[in-house]
Amino acid sequence: MSPLTPARTRQSRRYLMCRPEHFTVSYSINPWMEPAKPTDTALAVRQWQSLYEAYIALGHEIELIDPQPGLPDMVYTANGGFVIDGVAYVPRFRYAERQGEEQHFSRWFRENGFRVVEPEHTNEGEGDFLLAGDVILAGRGFRSADDSHREIARVFDREVVSLTLVDPRFYHLDTALSVLDPVVAPGETPTIAYLPGAFDDASRAELERRFPDAIRVADADGAVFGLNSASDGENVFISPRATGFEAQLRERGYTPQLVDLSELLLGGGGIKCCTLELRGGER
Repeated sequence: MSPLTPARTRQSRRYLMCRPEHFTVSYSINPWMEPAKPTDTALAVRQWQSLYEAYIALGHEIELIDPQPGLPDMVYTANGGFVIDGVAYVPRFRYAERQGEEQHFSRWFRENGFRVVEPEHTNEGEGDFLLAGDVILAGRGFRSADDSHREIARVFDREVVSLTLVDPRFYHLDTALSVLDPVVAPGETPTIAYLPGAFDDASRAELERRFPDAIRVADADGAVFGLNSASDGENVFISPRATGFEAQLRERGYTPQLVDLSELLLGGGGIKCCTLELRGGER
């Protein structure tokens, strides 16, 4: 790290997580899921616990939603909503296999002091919506409907930037892009990292225009879900297999925190998938 590298500041975060007590891969709704391949639920729980403990050790607040039998993907809480200022825009899942989760997330938000907005259009929460400073980056192409981008712009009265995903391995925005500065001053641009090959030409051009100092991550690091990461502004929680991305983060003054969720990757999810940011609401 050079003397010119900016100092990074940790921002205390509040996250919603779900213990993967019922995790298994019994169906396939993304290219990572192979039901014929054995899964180890106990290992998934141990790996998830290591992420939970890493957050706690660095001073972050964790809320838990109860896992439900028959809903093995509830561990991927990022898909359970998108929350700003205590308002929770809840999901409407594309695939029937996950639609049973919707009522549980809605109920949790209501019972915990959030104002719930029920969607009219298909969306998969923070999987496809990422807050980047003053704007919402929104993924399209595989899961969340284009109409949900217009809907979320109305709900939160913010500019929404639609980005088209083209590689089915990266079916949610949070698998191909990470916001590294969760809190910035109004009008400031946060640092992001993204996988260029996951987006179409127009989306890449838009990202280059808006985020000229972004970290562009290599395909090898994207393919191990290196970008499916969470950041508190200083510490970035990433896969230990994303070694190139780890080096890039250190060069920018961030502190990588390596957490292996390889078992949960069998379901097509990683660190960010298991982490829903809660902004506002009662405590």
